[in-house]
Amino acid sequence: MKYILIGAGSRGMTYGAWAAEHGIEIAAVAEKRPDRLADAGQKLKVPENMRFSDGLALLSLGKIADAAIIATMDRDHFAHTMAALDCGYDILLEKPISPDPRECVAIEEKANTLGRRITVCHVLRYTNFFGTLKQILDGGELGKIVAIKHSENIGNYHMAHSFVRGNWRNDRLSSPIILQKSCHDLDILLWLTGSHCTKVSAFGGLSFFRPENAPQGAGERCCDCPAADTCRFNAYRVYTPLLGQWPADVVCLEQTPEALEKALRSGPYGRCVYRCDNNVCDHMSMILEFENGVTATFSLTAQTNAVHRNLHIMCEDGEIEADDGKRQIVVTKFAASPAESFDSRVINVRTGPSGHGGGDAGIMEDFTEGLQNPDRESRSSISRSVESHLMACALEQSRLTGKTVDMAAFRASLLE
Repeated sequence: MKYILIGAGSRGMTYGAWAAEHGIEIAAVAEKRPDRLADAGQKLKVPENMRFSDGLALLSLGKIADAAIIATMDRDHFAHTMAALDCGYDILLEKPISPDPRECVAIEEKANTLGRRITVCHVLRYTNFFGTLKQILDGGELGKIVAIKHSENIGNYHMAHSFVRGNWRNDRLSSPIILQKSCHDLDILLWLTGSHCTKVSAFGGLSFFRPENAPQGAGERCCDCPAADTCRFNAYRVYTPLLGQWPADVVCLEQTPEALEKALRSGPYGRCVYRCDNNVCDHMSMILEFENGVTATFSLTAQTNAVHRNLHIMCEDGEIEADDGKRQIVVTKFAASPAESFDSRVINVRTGPSGHGGGDAGIMEDFTEGLQNPDRESRSSISRSVESHLMACALEQSRLTGKTVDMAAFRASLLE
C-alpha cells in the first residue's frame, strides 16, 4: 500500500511516520518549508524527485498511490482536497475541513458524488477515554442523557504557543479558535448525544493576550525584553527546558541550543505574547441545544494551568464525571434519598502510547482498514464530521452578532 503526504508539519509527520512504521510506502511528499521537506523526505525514505514544495504540483502527477494524507494549513485544505478528489484519491484530512462552511459542504458533496472516502482527523473518537464514555452511555444503565457540561482547558502556555505566537493565532490566516481547536469537542458532543444540534449561542473574546496587558517597558521580543526575567511567557523560559520535545520541536527543526536561540531571535515563537498579530478568542462560553432535547454548556479557556478536558454528563438515573487529564471516569447511580447509600464506581482508563491518548494511532488504523474494506464506514467520515464544523461556524457567528443561531437556518443560508 502507498500513501502520499501533503503537509509535513507536526501532524502530517505523525501520520506519515505511523504509515511508514506499518509498512506503508510514502510515495511522495509535499511541504513548502525546505528544511521540513528535506527532513520528511529523509525520514520517510521518499526519493528526491518525489519531494515537492507545492501540494498542487504533486497532485498534478495524477493518482500515484492508494490514498492521500492532507495536513496542510487550514486555508489550503480546500484546494488540496478538491484536487486530490479529482485525482481519485481517498483522503485522510486533518481538521478543520475548511474555515469556510460552504467549502466544508462542497468537499462533502464532491466526495459522496465521486464515491471517495474522506476520514477527518477527529482523533478523540478513537481514544479509550471517550470510547469508554460512549460505551457507558449507549449501554443505558443511567437512562437517557439530559444535559452535559463540557470544558476544554487549553492551558495558558498552550494558548501562548499555538494561538498567540503560532500558526493559529489569527483567524484571517487560519480559523477561529472554536473551529480550529474545538471542532474536536463539538464532534464529541454530537457523538455522545447521538443527535443533531438545533440551536447555538456563544459569548467570549480576547481578554488577556493584548498590548495593554504587557509588563511596563516590555520589548517586542523576549531576547531583548527588560521584563523577561519576571515574565512567565519568556520564550527562553518556555522552550529551553523542553528541547527535543513538544512544543520546542515546533520552534525549530534542529533541536540544539544554537538552533533554538536563532529561532527565538528571529522567528514567531520569540515574540512578546502581548504584541503579536493574534486575534482569536482566549475564552468562550457556549450553550447548545440538540434535537433529542439534550442541552449542553461548553467552555474553552486559556486561563488554566492544565491542558485537559472535563465533562459532567447528567442522565435520568445517574451521572458521569470525567477528566481526561486524570484519565478517570466516575459513574454514579442516583439514590432515593440522602438517607440511602448510592452506587458509584471509578474507572481508570488506560490510554494508548500514541499522541492524543492513543487517538493518533487509532485513526490511522481506522483509515487504513477502511481502504481495505470499502463497505466499512469510518468513525469520523466526512459526512459525520461536517456538522461539528457548521456548529463551530455558527457559534462564531453567534459570538460576533450576539444572537442565537438556528442550525437549520444556518445550513440553508449556505445554499443562498
